[in-house]
Amino acid sequence: MAPTKQAPTRQAITLKGSTDLVTEFFKYAANTILFQRGVYPADDFHMVKKYGQTVLVTQDLALENYLDKILKQVNQWLLKGSVTQLVLAIISKDSRIPLERWVFDINVVDQSSEGAQPTSAKPEAEIQAEIRAILKQIVSTVTFLPVIDEPTVFNILAYTSESADIPANEWVDTDPLAIEASKSQQVKLRSFSTDVHRIEAMVAYRYEG
Repeated sequence: MAPTKQAPTRQAITLKGSTDLVTEFFKYAANTILFQRGVYPADDFHMVKKYGQTVLVTQDLALENYLDKILKQVNQWLLKGSVTQLVLAIISKDSRIPLERWVFDINVVDQSSEGAQPTSAKPEAEIQAEIRAILKQIVSTVTFLPVIDEPTVFNILAYTSESADIPANEWVDTDPLAIEASKSQQVKLRSFSTDVHRIEAMVAYRYEG
């Protein structure tokens, strides 16, 4: 009797693997937002292939280094489960009034302990398709977000647990850069998840109409 063949078991993504994937997503999401909302000149970006589509990434060395430094710390916080939300806020350069807040909620969806029953691993292709859909949706927001016709700057805020290790002189407590409720509109964006993390996205924007 011929031995039966067993289908290979797909390995669930590890905490580190999920953390790296989520960190990389934030990099491309931030670049997409900064390009689409005109925070930096279009000429500062170049096209690369990622997630099976073309995305725009900054060529500005100072901005690239700034984002890399932030994301390196975010990666460490993700590994320790001590960051719950990232916000990219776009602010008027002259008045310092917050115009938009791009919010990414970070939830841990699997903290299985030893001996726990294994769950079916989520295919990487499915994760990438969800990320692709979010990035496409960020691009499409130009159809409903108010036109920004003034110079802007941006800030990245990280909401962490009280036990989080905060590097001295690099991160400080700051204004949440909230938009007044009476002038704020919100749009929920798509989400994506790995076997470890779930990222929920939304954008709040100032609406004077």
